[in-house]
Amino acid sequence: MPNSIREIVAAFDEPGALDHAVFALETEGFDRAVFSVLATEETVAGALGHRYQQVREVEDDPRVPRETFFSRMSRLEAEAFPAPALASLGWLALAGIGGPIPAVVAAGAGGLIGAVLGGMIHQHHAARVQEQLTRGGLVLWVSVRDAAAEEKAMRILREQGAHDLHAHSIAL
Repeated sequence: MPNSIREIVAAFDEPGALDHAVFALETEGFDRAVFSVLATEETVAGALGHRYQQVREVEDDPRVPRETFFSRMSRLEAEAFPAPALASLGWLALAGIGGPIPAVVAAGAGGLIGAVLGGMIHQHHAARVQEQLTRGGLVLWVSVRDAAAEEKAMRILREQGAHDLHAHSIAL
C-alpha cells in the first residue's frame, strides 16, 4: 500500500514477557523508537467513543491512541528518581539559608514528596497493565521498514511467546 507503514502487532500475557520481547528486538537491531503500546483505557475510550472489551478489537485500528514503550528498568528509574532528586533540591535550596536543620527538614520533605510521586507512577502503571490483561493482553506495535525487518520481528516475537501475532499496513 503506497503512503503507508507496515507494523507488527503482538500481545503478551505478562509484563515480563513484553519486556523480554522488546529487549530481544533491541538486541537484534530494532530501535526503541519503533515500539509503541496501548494507551490507557480512558484515553482509548475517548478517542473511539466507546470502551473496548478485548484488545483484539483495537489492535488494527489506526485511531487507537498509543504510548511510548518504557521498559521495566525505565519505569523503576522513574519511580525511584523523584525521591532523591527532590531531597537533593531541598538540601541545595536551604543548605546556605538557615543552617543544617532547615536543610534536613527540606530534604526530608522533598524525599517524601518524591516517594509519593514514585508510588503514584507505579500504581498508574500497575492499573494500566491489569486493565489490559483482563481484556486479552498487553499489546505491542513494532513499525518495520521492509520485508526483512518484518520477518525478523515476527520470528523474534513468536520466540518470545507473543499471541495475536500478525502484520498490517497503516495508511499515513
